[in-house]
Amino acid sequence: QNSMVLSAAIFITLIGLIIYLHFVKIDQESLLVISSLGIQVTSSYASGKESTTFIEMGQVKDVVINEAIQMQKVIYYLCILLQDPEDPQGVSEVVPLFQSSKPRLDCLIEVYKSCQEILEQRKTAPQAS
Repeated sequence: QNSMVLSAAIFITLIGLIIYLHFVKIDQESLLVISSLGIQVTSSYASGKESTTFIEMGQVKDVVINEAIQMQKVIYYLCILLQDPEDPQGVSEVVPLFQSSKPRLDCLIEVYKSCQEILEQRKTAPQAS
């Protein structure tokens, strides 16, 4: 009977580990910004599974670096602000990026600057033509 309990505990632990690796443990996060199309956010899990989210450029109002206080430290993260369809000046949703990898502020600033350059190109392109 003890071996049956031990076998059940090992089986449950293995199932829990597989679920953790497949649905929770993110190995890599990437961001692809194409000014004429939109923003693609991809998360690669430890099991090899990938999750991709696409946001059309027409929905993007801005990209910002936000800060949050967690316990006794400040955490910075990149966010996409989605434009409210009913109010062009408003924000309907805030989409946080890189939640698992939590890159340092200097890395976030580099990504932020690149995103802002692309967003500026998008804003000035219709005026130039």
